[in-house]
Amino acid sequence: MNTVMKRIALTSLLLTAGLSHAAPVDTAKSSVRFNFSQMNVPVEGQFKKFASDITFDAAKPESGKVSISVDLMGADAGSSDANQALHMKEWFDTARFPKATFTSTQIKALGGGRFQATGQFGLKGRTAALSVPFTVRSDAAGQWFEGVFPLSRLAWKVGEGEWADVGAVADLVQVKFKLFVPK
Repeated sequence: MNTVMKRIALTSLLLTAGLSHAAPVDTAKSSVRFNFSQMNVPVEGQFKKFASDITFDAAKPESGKVSISVDLMGADAGSSDANQALHMKEWFDTARFPKATFTSTQIKALGGGRFQATGQFGLKGRTAALSVPFTVRSDAAGQWFEGVFPLSRLAWKVGEGEWADVGAVADLVQVKFKLFVPK
């Protein structure tokens, strides 16, 4: 490699070293859960498989990015019958739509350590804008991103046909996440 090429490579390396990069979430320490009501009984479930990359600096949240992909086959609603039902066409239709995704297009500070990511959410073949509030807490090992947001299951055609009756399964689903990004 000639001297000019070496200088270009070294300059490129030095320039990119200071840039923030997307960091993968430690899924062993993280969780994505959901709560809903069935026959007026609260049910808590979780998504066991997901992947996420986060680029975030609390001093410059507008330069941040978040992407998450949730494997819907890994949904656990607390029983084998419920888990099998979630894969059916009327629910997640995992044969056709195996993942739910969110990719941020904007992150803004709300004050008091609170932030909001706005982006595109995809579920069951539909994509639409979604805003997700979250907090960030740093410790010696990394950053914790936590939040809760509501979803209308019927707006996303989750629980169609006979399951569209909100007397049996409530329309509102609370999605809770706790994501850890190590340093």
